[in-house]
Amino acid sequence: MQNRCFWVNEDPLYIEYHDNEWGKPVYDDARLFEFLVLESFQAGLSWITILRKRENFRVAFDNFDYNKIANYQQDKFDELLQNSGIIRNKLKIKSAISSAKLFIEIQKEFGSFSKFIWNYVDGKPIINSFTTREDVPATTQLSDEISKDLKKRGFKFVGSTIVYAFMQATGMVNDHTTNCFCY
Repeated sequence: MQNRCFWVNEDPLYIEYHDNEWGKPVYDDARLFEFLVLESFQAGLSWITILRKRENFRVAFDNFDYNKIANYQQDKFDELLQNSGIIRNKLKIKSAISSAKLFIEIQKEFGSFSKFIWNYVDGKPIINSFTTREDVPATTQLSDEISKDLKKRGFKFVGSTIVYAFMQATGMVNDHTTNCFCY
């Protein structure tokens, strides 16, 4: 049996996510936007809840096409609020729509969201060497800094904890514990 990070349970969805996605560097803007939205919807919930609804989110949010989402009107917002396959939180849905607009603004300013976000780590992952659950932080000084920048730009649901989870998911930091086969 493979050794995995402490947070992975026996759920095949969790195992698949951990083994093939979590902590692997993501430089593609479309995927970065997907993670940004999913992490914001995760606020206050467990990640497995989001993973179980991920395909529903993809369908509901036009495969996370930020250009389409930025143009959502009231009728689409109302439709999303009625969609039992996703998290039906008014503020989080509004945030996803406004985040798409802000995401596009960052692309215009920096050439891509990827350049903007990866600049915080000089374009390469920070490799941590954590051995236990207690070692892995929920936030860091860097996630505080990124959170402040995103909030200043108008993003919502981007507190430091959410930002750090985003950094872990997209491989900006490698937080696989040292006993994990993915380390």
